[in-house]
Amino acid sequence: MSSLRFDFNNMMEHNIGKKDGISTGDLKAFKKQAYAAQRHLAKVLLSKKDRISLSLEWTRLPFQDEKVLAEIQTYGEQIGKNYENVIFLGIGGSYLGLKAAQDALLSPYYNDFKALRKGRARIYFEGNNLDPETLFALLKNLNPKKTFVVCISKSGETTETKAALELAENWLRKAYGKNFAKRIAVITDPESGALRQKAKKANNSDPLAYRSLPLIPGVGGRFSEFNMGLLHLAIIGVKLKEVLAGAAAMAKSCEIPDIFGNPALMYAVLQVLAFKRKRKSIAVLMPFSEQLKATADWYVQLLAESTGKKFGRKIIVEDGVEKWAEDKSRLLNTGRTPVSARGTNDLHSIQQNNIEGRNDKTVTFIRVEKFRNDLRLPFTGDFLAGKKYSELLKTAQEGTAWALNRAERPNCVISLPELSPRAWGELLFFFEMATAYEGELLNINAFNQPGVESYKNFMFFKLKKPGVKKETSEEITNNPMVSKKRYII
Repeated sequence: MSSLRFDFNNMMEHNIGKKDGISTGDLKAFKKQAYAAQRHLAKVLLSKKDRISLSLEWTRLPFQDEKVLAEIQTYGEQIGKNYENVIFLGIGGSYLGLKAAQDALLSPYYNDFKALRKGRARIYFEGNNLDPETLFALLKNLNPKKTFVVCISKSGETTETKAALELAENWLRKAYGKNFAKRIAVITDPESGALRQKAKKANNSDPLAYRSLPLIPGVGGRFSEFNMGLLHLAIIGVKLKEVLAGAAAMAKSCEIPDIFGNPALMYAVLQVLAFKRKRKSIAVLMPFSEQLKATADWYVQLLAESTGKKFGRKIIVEDGVEKWAEDKSRLLNTGRTPVSARGTNDLHSIQQNNIEGRNDKTVTFIRVEKFRNDLRLPFTGDFLAGKKYSELLKTAQEGTAWALNRAERPNCVISLPELSPRAWGELLFFFEMATAYEGELLNINAFNQPGVESYKNFMFFKLKKPGVKKETSEEITNNPMVSKKRYII
């Protein structure tokens, strides 16, 4: 049973007025469209061929084979306890999902204090940027003989991760010689791609070299935390069953076609209504928990890549399998712009714009009802005397919502009973399903990202990577950026 609660009172007109709020009539009028969206998604999810064709296999990740989970749990435990450091290489979902889990489920300052790690490895993230300073500092100051590397990449060709892996390999090779590959694990495509071929070749002579785990077909990167993130969770000591139990509870709620019984569907409906009818094009996600800021950053990628689309969707059925293509006749340039923030820190920055800037935003708060650790202020006699930090935080969130209401700015609250593995798993699956529903309601393909390929193609062309398509080379050559001196000061 789902324990997440979604309070959308402050999205409604009774709190923020008719001009910017949603009415009961709006929900009733939209109910048929919401039902159709939920039913269509539920229908394609019944077929494994459809799920893989449409990159919807992530919806099955909460229900993975227990034997496979146990093997990953054991392998992760071995790595976490046998090494002082583990470096994860990956970008996009292969970084953001892991960082979100790390911050949410481990103690703050985990890497800094031995007592907090309880005999486990420090965790570092690289391969998510091309700034040389961070990786240089890491490789210069860590001991390679006490370090394990995990590389996550579907193809093995993404520039940021590929470059970081080559440097890490060279660093380990200097310490271990020909046995360096035993200190590297890869999570990649099960059949194809440069990284898979590297693992296969190494495994032929040594099964422990480049030991690998598969990225499940039909699972896109930003929806893959419950696939590619499992080894990381096991290494840091999180029970995989608990995280997936939370996701499964939300999946059960999402089987309900009625918006008042399906929180992810209701969230999508409200956001689409605010976007399309009230011109709220910016989505601010503001957890009132320092440990959930990275989860908000993860959501930025999830929403931006999923719903930021140029064209509408055309549904095609071939040999009984549903496929989605771009409908070039429907130029949309649609999608809300996500912004991550955190309370209370960002109440002293972005909140000024939220209250008095353009009324083009919805604000979603995430609230944790019970913290693992709390602090009580000393009894000094002033108005803060004896108050708990959790009480102050809750009051600040309520005050922020009240101020937004007074300014007629739509907002809503997602509440978690505690920040546990189960609750966090439920929260992630809530956002994944809400984003899938949002794609359905906008009639776009929420599971591709053609816009991301443009910069990659330019880099591959400029760096002279073999195999760049002729049309790509011609497009870049025939459309150069023009730099005029008079526009440089």
